[in-house]
Amino acid sequence: MIGGYPKIRLDGAVVVVTGAARGIGLATAKRFAQRGARVAIGDLDGEAAAAAADFVGRGIRAYPVNVAQFDSYQTFLDEVERDLGEIDILVNNAGIMPIGPFLAESAEVTRAVFDVNVAAHMHAARLAAPRMIARGHGHIVNVTSAAGKLHSAGLASYTASKHAATAFSRSLREELRPHGVSVTAVLPSAIKTQLVDGIPLGMLSMGVLSANVVARRVVSTVRTRPPLASAPMGLTALFTVANLIPERVWLLGRRLVNADRTMGPIDRTARAEYDARIAANIDQLHDSAPGVAT
Repeated sequence: MIGGYPKIRLDGAVVVVTGAARGIGLATAKRFAQRGARVAIGDLDGEAAAAAADFVGRGIRAYPVNVAQFDSYQTFLDEVERDLGEIDILVNNAGIMPIGPFLAESAEVTRAVFDVNVAAHMHAARLAAPRMIARGHGHIVNVTSAAGKLHSAGLASYTASKHAATAFSRSLREELRPHGVSVTAVLPSAIKTQLVDGIPLGMLSMGVLSANVVARRVVSTVRTRPPLASAPMGLTALFTVANLIPERVWLLGRRLVNADRTMGPIDRTARAEYDARIAANIDQLHDSAPGVAT
């Protein structure tokens, strides 16, 4: 037992990772596979997921999935269990991050942010948790963000969604704990993925970490089962203390480091591929069948 939870051996475990065609999701899938797990990666871009699985090789299988659509998520998990067996670990990594002033953001984009960053975690819980409870063990990892403890101009809908996802993880953890199923929210800081494309980071780019940092942290939670896990380690307490800073001091600090870079100017050419993926999420949501929970 680990902190009251049944131990999960990674060698032979069935692991599901969403949003795993690239970036943090792919790095996480690779790390689990290296530890002997049987890994299923899901992504809205099924072709990119398949290409990623082929590149990594043995131990990873790819599936198309729209995590914002309940039926799509259900089909995905059913196919994984049919092909690989009962799911031991589920990593909700899929997420989208529009940047820029909130008043310039369309209602469709805002809805997509909450559908992918929050509702998808709820779909996963409704679908995976009962299966894990029936077996008396399981581990769910919700990759939220340091933004789930902070706030930032230019990221209003994103930070709101990550606060919601983090709070949901903490509450779900308390509900599932008596059943031997653990829930951990992993809060990465700025990571070098397409999410930061086009943002004029300047000298701040030196503090942007690789996706492997988050992957290592996600995998480590299977051993330690913490409620929150920052990436890099040690930032969780700092995130909490940051909310106690008076607004005047907070704003001064942001001005000193020019933190409001997410307000622009954004290099939309550099960000074109990522913006196209957000648009794809919106298009798929519009194609949702009647009655589908999103």
